[in-house]
Amino acid sequence: MKNKILILYVFSQFDKLERLVNFVKYYKKYESGISHTLLICFKLINKSTLIKCRSILKEVEHIEFIDENQINDYEFKTMQRAAYHYPDFLILFLISHCQPNKKNWLKIICDSYENNSFIGITGSNESMYTSLKFKKIWKFFYNFKNFYFFKKNFKPFPNPHIRLPAFFLHQKDFIKFVKYKNYQNKKDAWITEAGKEGMTNFFKKKKYKIFLINSDSNKFYLDNMKASETYCFKNQDKLLISDRHTRKYDLLTQLEKDNMIVKIWG
Repeated sequence: MKNKILILYVFSQFDKLERLVNFVKYYKKYESGISHTLLICFKLINKSTLIKCRSILKEVEHIEFIDENQINDYEFKTMQRAAYHYPDFLILFLISHCQPNKKNWLKIICDSYENNSFIGITGSNESMYTSLKFKKIWKFFYNFKNFYFFKKNFKPFPNPHIRLPAFFLHQKDFIKFVKYKNYQNKKDAWITEAGKEGMTNFFKKKKYKIFLINSDSNKFYLDNMKASETYCFKNQDKLLISDRHTRKYDLLTQLEKDNMIVKIWG
């Protein structure tokens, strides 16, 4: 592969140090299988926390990026500012609770890359609009207030999309998507992941190849992501990079897993 490879990992003031400890632990445990640069991006970090983070990161070779922006515009804008300095790189974007989960995890992802492609590690058919339910009286007014927001911004189930705790893109493609986006609250971030104007639909309109990759090096497109066994299906045995939601699924009872499978995949 001619392109240089970058892992861009974002850690913010809202994250517990345990997340960084675990990332380093599993980054060391599972060989990536391919040469790359590890970029650790700090967002809204105070000096005392930065000192603790640097102590944790002594165990791995890396480059540090401190986001000087003092507004909480979420991980995507920090990713943009950091990625700007790495033109012509293929980038694996990770948020703080991601952890490598298989040997050669990065090589498998990189080997699957094609020009004009958007690669996920996990995907979902879940719709935030369809999932909105008036379950309890005290939630009624909250849900009523937000009903039109979700109806306007999210497709009904099934709503196939790449989940964004971890995703792989060429730098120029990510910049094209994110440069005009504004993030003022969590809803803006939700739209980026699963909304009508989100990342999946952006690249779908541009006719990009959109798929996720599992540990068998098999590609799964938007209409067949469940079969990858990477997210909320069977035992998720073919997952390359775990996140807090995949790990939460692992802890569910079988009945709870069955209910989750229906929610995510129908």
